Amino acid sequence: MKKIISVIISCLLVLSSMLISFAVPADAAIFNIDFELKCKSVYLENLDTDSPVFEKDADARRFPASTTKIMTYIITAEHISDFKNTYVTVKDKVLSALDGTGSSTAGLVAGEKLSIYQLLCSMMIPSGNDAALILADYVGGGDTSRFVEMMNQKAQELGCTGTHFSNPHGLNDPNHYTTVRDMGKIAKYAMTLPEFNNITNMTGSDCLGEDRYLITTNYMIDAARGGDYYYEYASGIKTGSTGNDSGYCLVSTASKNGYTYLCVAYGAPYEDKDGNSYDNGAMIDSANLYEWAFNNLSIKTILDKNDLVKEVKINYAWNKDSIQLIPAKGYTEIMPDDVSLESIDRTFNVPEEIDAPVREGDKVGTVTLSYANQDIATVDLLASESVDRSDLLTAADGLKTIATSKWFIIALITVGVLVIIYIMVVGVYKRRNKSHRPVKKYRKF
Repeated sequence: MKKIISVIISCLLVLSSMLISFAVPADAAIFNIDFELKCKSVYLENLDTDSPVFEKDADARRFPASTTKIMTYIITAEHISDFKNTYVTVKDKVLSALDGTGSSTAGLVAGEKLSIYQLLCSMMIPSGNDAALILADYVGGGDTSRFVEMMNQKAQELGCTGTHFSNPHGLNDPNHYTTVRDMGKIAKYAMTLPEFNNITNMTGSDCLGEDRYLITTNYMIDAARGGDYYYEYASGIKTGSTGNDSGYCLVSTASKNGYTYLCVAYGAPYEDKDGNSYDNGAMIDSANLYEWAFNNLSIKTILDKNDLVKEVKINYAWNKDSIQLIPAKGYTEIMPDDVSLESIDRTFNVPEEIDAPVREGDKVGTVTLSYANQDIATVDLLASESVDRSDLLTAADGLKTIATSKWFIIALITVGVLVIIYIMVVGVYKRRNKSHRPVKKYRKF
C-alpha cells in the first residue's frame, strides 16, 4: 500500500512540475502594430519597465547565427576579470576548425598574443568566428565542448527554455537554436557585464593595429556606412546571418525621449531562388518597431501606492464596519498613449469580510490588472490601517453564535418539552392525590 501511495505522489509531483514549466505568466499586454514585418520571429521589450510590448512567434526555435556570440561574451566575462591584461596565444589548430566554412573572421594570425579585450572586440565588432573559437578554447581549458556546456548551463540559469547551443560562433547546426524571447533574456544579462555595451556599440576599432582596422557589421549604428539602415537612436548589439538557414538576424537597443527598448529580430529573408539578396529585413523591422513604440507608447501609472482601491467588511471592530485596502506598491506600465486608465480592468480576489485584529500592511487579497483581455499584472492588496479586536463584540458574537446554533436550539426545545412534561406530570399527580384524599367526617355534638 505504501508503494502505491508513493507512486501516486511521485506522479502528482511530476505533473505539477510540468504544469509549472509550461505556465507563462502574463506580465504585460502585447499590443498590435499597423505594418507588416519581414522577420519570422520578433520580440520587443521596454527596458524601463521590463515589459514586452510586441512579439511575433517569440517562442519558435530559430537559428541564432552570430548573435550566439552574445552568450560567448557572457561566459568569457564571467571567467576572466581583467580583459586588458590577460593574454591568449592564437592557436593554429583552433583556427583550422573554420577551414572551408566561408565564415566571417577578424583575420587573427596563429602565434600572435592578444588580450581578452582585443579578442572580444574582434568577435563582436566584425563578427569574427576565429575570435569566438580562440576565446572558447582558452576559457574552456583547451576544450571547446566544455565551453559550450557552460553556455547551455548559463542559458538555463537565465530561464531560457527554448535554447541549446552547440558552438560558440553560431554556424548552423541542428542542435544549435534559440528563441527571440530567450535571446532577449540573454542580451539583457549581457548588458550588465563589463565593457559589453561599449564594445557592441563601436562602429570600428584599431585595437589590432591601424592596418587591421575592425569594422562593424551593424549598419544600424554606423552613420558613415549604414546608408538607409542607419537609425540614429540605435545602440549595438549584434548582427547575424548564415544565409537562408537563419535569414537576417539582429539584436539591438534604441533610446529616445527617455525610453529604451530591446529588439530581437530573427529570420528575415536572405536571398531569393535566383540568388539575389534581399534587403536586411531584421534591421528594417527593428527600426520600424522602435519608431512605432516611441510614437505610440508611454509609461502610465496604473496604481498609486496610496490608492484606496477596495473596501472590505471587518468583524469584531468597535465602531468600525469596514477597512480600506491599498496596493503593496505602486505599479506603472508601458501602454498606448490613447489608452485611458478607465479601460484597465481590475479583478479583485479578496474575502467578503475579515475579522479583527488587523495590522497595517497585512496582506488581505490581490487585484489582477488587465487590458484588452490580457492580464498585465497581479498586485497584493494590504490593510491601510491597524484595527484592534473588541472583546465585548467578540463575547457578544460568541453568545449569539451559541444561541443560534442548531444544538443549542435543540437543547432549548428539549428542555422546554421536559418542562412541559414535568408540569403536566405534576398536574396529573396533584389531581390524582386530590381525588384519592379521604373525606373527613365531623362529629356533631
